[in-house]
Amino acid sequence: MRSPAIGCVSFVGGRDTGAAVATAVADLGKRHILEQEGLNTWGVWNYSDWDALTAVIPKLFDYGKQRCTAYPRFVVQRDLFDRFLGAYLPAVRGLRVGHPLAVERPDAPHPELDFGPLINAAKAKELRDQVTEAVDRGAIPLHRGSAADARFLPGQDTSAYVQPVTLLNPPPSSPLHHAEPFGPVDTIVLVDTEAELLAAMNASNGALVATLSTDDRATFDRLAPHIRAFKTGHGRPRSRGDRDELFGGFGASWRGAFVGGELLVRAVTQGPAGERLPGNFPDYHLMA
Repeated sequence: MRSPAIGCVSFVGGRDTGAAVATAVADLGKRHILEQEGLNTWGVWNYSDWDALTAVIPKLFDYGKQRCTAYPRFVVQRDLFDRFLGAYLPAVRGLRVGHPLAVERPDAPHPELDFGPLINAAKAKELRDQVTEAVDRGAIPLHRGSAADARFLPGQDTSAYVQPVTLLNPPPSSPLHHAEPFGPVDTIVLVDTEAELLAAMNASNGALVATLSTDDRATFDRLAPHIRAFKTGHGRPRSRGDRDELFGGFGASWRGAFVGGELLVRAVTQGPAGERLPGNFPDYHLMA
């Protein structure tokens, strides 16, 4: 990375490796885009449109939540917890996992699946072990998908598959309390005040995206600026795919250029003399 032949470093991964990359490039003024893990959170406060929430839950499991803009944490007002579960559990129970060619007969259409395997069997084991450890330390399992409901080919290796899991109140000692699981594991934290809501949504010291579901627009406008995420949606998920917007993160989740769509190209190329483009270094080399 320190080689003068390298003009820009783009990194996606964890914070430990990202910090090493940042150290290697920052003192050289080398352009860099370091997208690091962050616990993207979905807050629920004074909210009532439960049908809308039910509809969006399956979409949040795209790619088995193996994407930087996945939402693995829900922070829910305690008074609304029963209604939240009434909207959330039917959606997560209906998730379909398996192999897209696992059909009942050759002429049958392919089943519609919500996601397939994780990146490899080692990651699947790591995630299962984290779930087991969290439950042993006090987390409450609210949902665990069954392998019997998955669709697999005869004799298929299924070691990289993890069924959806939802845990209530993962203990502070668990990685699932503060770190991104990067897999189909949701955690829920209950709060009683707006201050607790914000603290729980900011548990990982920076994230890429967040969402706050609240009926009152004024409440959203007042609370959203205190959520440490680069993009915050009002009752809807945000994504890096909003290509006309800058994209980045806050805190430990991001270092370097803010990019999106054509801005990604502009961030790593030379612009017209005197024009300040997002990510053109050294002026922007420590934006975060």
